[in-house]
Amino acid sequence: MAARGQSFSGMRGLAAVPSYVVMQPTTLCNLDCAYCYLPFRAADRRMPVAVAEAVAVAVNPWAANGRFSVVWHGGEPLAAGREHLADLIAPFGPEVEHHVQTNATLIDDDWCDFFVRHEMRVSVSVDGPRARNGDRVNRGGQPAYDRILHGISALRRRGLPFSALAVVSRPEPGLATELYDYFLELGCDVLGINIEETEGVNTRDNRHDPLAVSAFWAELVGAWRREPRIHLREIEWSLRYAAAVLDNSADGVLPRQLDPIPTIGHDGSVIVLSPELAGFTDPHYGDFSSGNVLTTPLAQILGDAAATPWVGEFLAGVEACRASCPYFGFCGGGHAANRYFELGRFDGTETEHCRNSKIRLLEGVLEHARDHESPAA
Repeated sequence: MAARGQSFSGMRGLAAVPSYVVMQPTTLCNLDCAYCYLPFRAADRRMPVAVAEAVAVAVNPWAANGRFSVVWHGGEPLAAGREHLADLIAPFGPEVEHHVQTNATLIDDDWCDFFVRHEMRVSVSVDGPRARNGDRVNRGGQPAYDRILHGISALRRRGLPFSALAVVSRPEPGLATELYDYFLELGCDVLGINIEETEGVNTRDNRHDPLAVSAFWAELVGAWRREPRIHLREIEWSLRYAAAVLDNSADGVLPRQLDPIPTIGHDGSVIVLSPELAGFTDPHYGDFSSGNVLTTPLAQILGDAAATPWVGEFLAGVEACRASCPYFGFCGGGHAANRYFELGRFDGTETEHCRNSKIRLLEGVLEHARDHESPAA
């Protein structure tokens, strides 16, 4: 184990100030997606305004010193209702950027007015064409695709930019091109692709053939290069890293400290590093929280978060990854929730999520580069 106080090549601690905060305005979701990780999505547990006020005490000064975002994430955040969500937003100053991750089924003209009024950036969850959305159903088990598309149409009709997030459950030949062409037509300006993860209440197996996953990412690079009109989150990050390796600046790609990514649960509890841990308890680790903003200032909670037992265990796991994995410079040690839900603890190293969304991603990008290398003059 590296000694305390070492540079970036040693243990990475938590940054004192995050780059964004995740807020859970309600646990409720009006959909019941098969791959969802959330434990209480059938219950409407709403965040009291006092929680938002407590968070804003810390966030407003951070936002005054540089770009800072609050990400409203549920449940389905819009299920909290416009009036309540407006009350939760009100304590935050004008410098704070607001983002919302939504399934889009509730979006109409009134919600579009709300997004404009609060200068809120919208990201919608949709998995591609109709046939690819079989896991996205309502509580009656009926397909949600038409309602999702109706909400997206409202955004487009009003000229509101939006991002998209798609879950891929089974990487297969042709899928990457199909998805990219679909999202080009859909009109989003940023696209994120998540290979389905085994986490939370979703216990479905996420093991895939390594060659199939690498081929999926390589195909996605090819589709993007033919018409790069969308910012493709995973691919652009991979290319930035590859370029940094080539010019010997890769050590500067990852931050020297981990972003704590505080998630503020509906009740004010604070979970660092992995929003997916919110709402869960474990006989050994407890409820994973590092404190509650209703009793302790958020800045103090984050300053002391590394002392949370599971966080210390995770940081040890990050160091183990750094010492053993050639992909560490690309991923920085993976995500806490994936370690816990796949391995049952936080100080393990490689997970299926690492393989699908980090290792195979980078291999796929490099595979595409090799296959399409320009011939020597």
